[in-house]
Amino acid sequence: MSASKILVPIGFSSESIIALNQACNLAIIKKSKIFLITVIEEQSIIDSIFNNSENNIVEEKVHEKLSSIATEYMQKYNLEIETLVTKGKVYKKINELSETISADLIVMGTNGTPNGALRKFIGSNAERVVRLSKCPVITIKGKQHRDGCKNIILPLDLAKETKEKVKYALEYARYWDSTIRIISVFLGDDLEDKHKLTKNLDQVESFIKNANVKCTAELLSGTKKQSFGEIVLKNAIKYNGDLIMIMTKKEELSLSENISVTARYVINNSEIPVMSIRPIERDYNLGPTTAF
Repeated sequence: MSASKILVPIGFSSESIIALNQACNLAIIKKSKIFLITVIEEQSIIDSIFNNSENNIVEEKVHEKLSSIATEYMQKYNLEIETLVTKGKVYKKINELSETISADLIVMGTNGTPNGALRKFIGSNAERVVRLSKCPVITIKGKQHRDGCKNIILPLDLAKETKEKVKYALEYARYWDSTIRIISVFLGDDLEDKHKLTKNLDQVESFIKNANVKCTAELLSGTKKQSFGEIVLKNAIKYNGDLIMIMTKKEELSLSENISVTARYVINNSEIPVMSIRPIERDYNLGPTTAF
């Protein structure tokens, strides 16, 4: 697997510039072309009638600023970078361009969930891109990130879908000579589930080590009062993680546009980059999963 196109949405925030730097570091390794997109939020018809000249000025300034950033980063990293400025709904335009250019990866900054906001449904543009994207999406929230990646956090459950991200973990671990830290979470007292999780961990650990990639595996115990997302983030800190890889959906939702509670929590609260991977679409249901 080798990505040839990385899409980076630029909103001119500090997070989007951090995301661009990380995308450039990846592009060098993957020999990828970078596409920068800035979306000007659409206005009402009445606004556009009375402020048409002003809108044109804004669009020209955005073009200039985005072109300036592209030139700076082309020179800095010796990469091929293309730009696009468009109008409309941010998340829709990003996903439309991603499909048009057949992007292999989207890298974007996000502010996460605003303080005090208890939302059942995802609202930010970054999270909506994750929800709809057909290619993996790396969301970046924090301010401090290494250029490389020493530890990849790989949560696994018992669903078949969860193993789809193992190939991505191998790919990215080879880029950076990373260690893959596999974790599974056991809640409750069902010994049969515990046995299945242990067997699953052993199989995946053996598979990764046989691929000559460094790996550790750990079965974590928790209480039913704890969420899976909380346990994942706690252990990402424990392992000094640089990237968390998650699946975005439950199996029973794999044909819908929803994402799991666990994925939502991790994306909104992680201070380290999160790669969200959409399961391969299937026309059957194998039963519920936590969608790690």
